[in-house]
Amino acid sequence: MMPSTPQATATTALIAEDEPLLARALRAELATAWPELTIADVASDGRAALDKALALRPDVLFFDINMPLMTGLEAAAALADAWVTEGVDARAFPLLVFVSAYDDYALQAFETHAVDYLVKPVQPARLQKTVAKLKATLASRAPAASSSAREAALEHTLAQLRHLLAPPTLATAIAPGQTPSAPLSVIQASLTTAAGSALVMVPIEDVIYFEAADKYVRVLTADREVLIRTPLKDLLPQLDPNRFWQIHRGTIVRASAIESFSRDEAGKMTLTLRGRRERLVVSRLYGHLFKAM
Repeated sequence: MMPSTPQATATTALIAEDEPLLARALRAELATAWPELTIADVASDGRAALDKALALRPDVLFFDINMPLMTGLEAAAALADAWVTEGVDARAFPLLVFVSAYDDYALQAFETHAVDYLVKPVQPARLQKTVAKLKATLASRAPAASSSAREAALEHTLAQLRHLLAPPTLATAIAPGQTPSAPLSVIQASLTTAAGSALVMVPIEDVIYFEAADKYVRVLTADREVLIRTPLKDLLPQLDPNRFWQIHRGTIVRASAIESFSRDEAGKMTLTLRGRRERLVVSRLYGHLFKAM
């Protein structure tokens, strides 16, 4: 009796798209372009995409850029931060395909820093090229890659995401012909006391870190906390990147205030800041800032 041949594991994909008609259209086009692909599930927002990807661990992700709760880029970054590359059940990080309605100029970044991208509405000929690229990349992966190989592949994906998520600098976040603004030197913030609320001026050199909190951003110094309404993503381009580092999706720290950095056996990274007692989590996406430490 001839020994049975092991069956190849089906390639699986997760679609994240908040518009049901477009999600169904992409699924239908994929059924034609890649019949053997199994669509594991469809997520309707970024948070659901993150949760489903962690639970299902698909081979390919088709993430819409603009989704509720978390963008496709934010969901991909959060997924990379939570992805496990060691252990019996560890798998290589999924291949990323971003789907967007951006024009050609905005998509230039994706030419270099993503596996591939698709413009909505998805065109069959363009999808065929994406499928061919995905198949070739999947075929080149070793079936039993070591944890170090999986970690190296994940680091490559993190490097791509850093470029795509990088905020505009003070020099680029201006209209043509305008003069670049100087970095913020003072923070105007609200301070609530027993006597009521007041507008206070916090010198930027006193700020130890910023942290997103619901509709506000917390501004923390050594001896007080105040609130501002400017979103973290709008605040970051106004800060000197040599003085302030983003260490997490919701946290920016003053580099000179960093006292220590540590990584535990599970790979979790944290740091302490001079003048504050709490330990702050460092996302894997920003772990490269501490390679020399």
